[in-house]
Amino acid sequence: MVGHGAAGLAAALSAAEQARGLGQDIDVTLLEKSREADAGGNTRWSPSYIRLAAPDRIAPGFEEDMLEMSGGLADRGYFRTLAGHAVRTIGWLRAHGVEFVTPVYYLSAGPARIQPVGGGSAIVEKLLAAAKGEGVKVRYEYEAKRLVMAEGGRVGGIAVQSSDGATITLEADAVVLASGGFQGNSAMMRAHFGVAAETIKLISPGTRSDTGDGIRIAMDQGACISGDWNGMHIEPIDPRSTGSAPVVLVYPYGIVVDRDGRRFLDEGSGLVHETWEAFARDIHFVRPGSIAYAILDSRLFDIEGFGRAIRSDVPPYQARTLEELAAQIGVPGHNLRGTVAAFNAAATGDAGQFDATRCDGLATAGLEPSKSNWARPITKPPFLAYPLVGGLAYTFGGLATNEKAEVLCPRGPMPGLYAAGETTGHFYGTAPNAVAVLRALVFGQIAGREAVDFVARVGAGNSREIHDGY
Repeated sequence: MVGHGAAGLAAALSAAEQARGLGQDIDVTLLEKSREADAGGNTRWSPSYIRLAAPDRIAPGFEEDMLEMSGGLADRGYFRTLAGHAVRTIGWLRAHGVEFVTPVYYLSAGPARIQPVGGGSAIVEKLLAAAKGEGVKVRYEYEAKRLVMAEGGRVGGIAVQSSDGATITLEADAVVLASGGFQGNSAMMRAHFGVAAETIKLISPGTRSDTGDGIRIAMDQGACISGDWNGMHIEPIDPRSTGSAPVVLVYPYGIVVDRDGRRFLDEGSGLVHETWEAFARDIHFVRPGSIAYAILDSRLFDIEGFGRAIRSDVPPYQARTLEELAAQIGVPGHNLRGTVAAFNAAATGDAGQFDATRCDGLATAGLEPSKSNWARPITKPPFLAYPLVGGLAYTFGGLATNEKAEVLCPRGPMPGLYAAGETTGHFYGTAPNAVAVLRALVFGQIAGREAVDFVARVGAGNSREIHDGY
């Protein structure tokens, strides 16, 4: 197994359990690129919201929602399988000690979600302990370099490089690739998103280990690709914060200006999870200096639970006047003052209708760009500013896989090769909210189980190892 996040750990554990259930003497090895202290990929740092109505119930219309969000490009069979296995997989995690709660998610309404107590680190901790208890071998600081193929296009092993620079080949009858996307690979980012992508900020420490190795080594052997190779999940974060995923999601409740103090978008065009990707991407790739500023007044503090929408550990800039605030953030004071004055003049609706939890229809009149919701004047000092940049979580392009997590090539499934999580390409346009970790777990579990069934059925060679960690 290649990868130590949700997908890789789910694959390793399910493989070991499947082998035990079948009475098969099959070794399962998890390979991890990082040091043990840093292992866990994106999962370890993620809040890991999961799109279920409750631990034992998926929301109606899940499959259709996935297709709609992809513009009709998504593989219906993939998401039907995801929906069909979701509750079962969550039950499996609960059996291994992962507890779930219904979180209060930011401020605005959205799809029903659950969350593991302790976030993604709890998933990593519990699955790793269970996998080791099942006899899974974990090798840290081993980087996957190349798949070794056997006769008939079957997987025969994997070449890896250890921390001392030595390259060795591990024989294997099946391999599961679960090493994440390519957001940590500057060359791949530049190739698919342009020069500006090389400087994009990564949303968490675990993200930098996702360098596309699993995708690359499979493509080198003829694997097909899928997903939106011009797509990424990116969020607006506070560049001053050193914490993981320091999102600032109160921007809809004020205005957003660029480095010149000018508005450039409809801040209230939708709920935050509907706008954050396009907004954050625009900041990085379009705005001067790849930065913007959310401007609010002290009425932010009157919004019940406003802190849920801010994960930055750095307080906002505050000032008694807009000119003082502009000086703190380095934008022209007369521009910011004029921008706020124009916005206030257009925000003529009944401020009593303001409701941060839903699209409230409180819109501007005669302003360009308009603001469709949450438009109330910015008048009550102290005035506040949060700097915002785009923080990249994961890329969408990856390997083509089917409902069994088999990696596909022009001839069909590649015998003995499986993939799960962000290594696979199934998202188009925008990431469906709270689905990334769910699909990693579901298809990681499927991949591990299918890999063992494959080895038990048609295993080859002398080794009985399945390598599922990266």
